[in-house]
Amino acid sequence: MISKFQKKVYREVKKIKKGEVKTYGEIAKILKTSPRAVGQALKKNKSKDIPCHRVISSSGEVGGYAGRWNSKKKIKLLKSEGVKIKAGKVVN
Repeated sequence: MISKFQKKVYREVKKIKKGEVKTYGEIAKILKTSPRAVGQALKKNKSKDIPCHRVISSSGEVGGYAGRWNSKKKIKLLKSEGVKIKAGKVVN
């Protein structure tokens, strides 16, 4: 069962457009929570409709995420959306 908090996180993440990323911290600030709580909510996501791959660390590192994607797959997906990545980090 999905909690109310998870639903809030998923709604925010669905707002991230192709070719864009947001940090866990940016989402946390909007929801008035911690980046760790955002990460835990996304870790539980099972829906392909929630673009979790567009959420990165505050250092710009892409990292991996639960279940479906390791960092290589996440990088490949982000690059296919036009996000520039160098040495595992998103670059502007």
